[in-house]
Amino acid sequence: MGTITVGQENSAPIDLYYEDQGSGRPVVLLHGWPFDSRSWEPQLHPLLEAGYRVVNYDRRGFGRSTAPTAGYDFDTLSGDLDTVMRTLDVRDATIISFSLGTGELARYIGRFGTERVRSAVFIESLTPTFAKSDENPTGVDAAGVDGVQQAILADRFAWLTGMMGAFLNLDDYQGSLVSEDTVRALWAQGAEASPYATWACPRMWLEDFRADLARVDVPSLIMHGTTDRILSIDGQGRRAHEALPAARYVEIEGGPHINPLTHAGEVNAELLRFLDDPS
Repeated sequence: MGTITVGQENSAPIDLYYEDQGSGRPVVLLHGWPFDSRSWEPQLHPLLEAGYRVVNYDRRGFGRSTAPTAGYDFDTLSGDLDTVMRTLDVRDATIISFSLGTGELARYIGRFGTERVRSAVFIESLTPTFAKSDENPTGVDAAGVDGVQQAILADRFAWLTGMMGAFLNLDDYQGSLVSEDTVRALWAQGAEASPYATWACPRMWLEDFRADLARVDVPSLIMHGTTDRILSIDGQGRRAHEALPAARYVEIEGGPHINPLTHAGEVNAELLRFLDDPS
């Protein structure tokens, strides 16, 4: 629908592709990695039908946005979000984030506050930290990040095929909760992403968001799938709730990592309930 310039690399601007649809109170969607804003398709129609203005954009390096070789850190990405919010003059917004996007949301609030934010949603949260520690033994360490990056460099498409099984628990859900056609479409999103951006983003998994979460002073919703094989329920969802004890907390029973797709009905019902009454 349009682009917003957020920077420059050498001779070319860095432009974010965005869609700004509907009317009413605004909802901003932050997608996961290594996909793009089209991954919110199961949520888009229900949000528009419920009367919300939906702002949905592709992170730098993904989808239809410019693919620079810089800016794959949460300070830059949260700054991109701030530019989108200010350029479109988005106020009183609910920001709905998924996976890597939850880090963007946390850092955005940590840096820019909640002047433009009505409420916040964290789905499959990377917060408070995904780094391996005594309190988070299922987290990732530097060696794990390096292993993922090496697999991406060796054969990004084969790596992506393997990841689809873990993202969607395909051994349990293909043919029932997710079709082969949908898997192909989602795989194509990941394949279309910038190879550099896909490789660079895992370095951000070691970020610590505890100071950012301390600045969350708006109603919040945390949703997490109980069978997430990427960000475990014990390591991430329940610890995120401990860090934000006032948040509404919902576990999606049987939900894999991308449960906004496999369990769209449950996720959408919770989102609409929260948007209607975040208290």
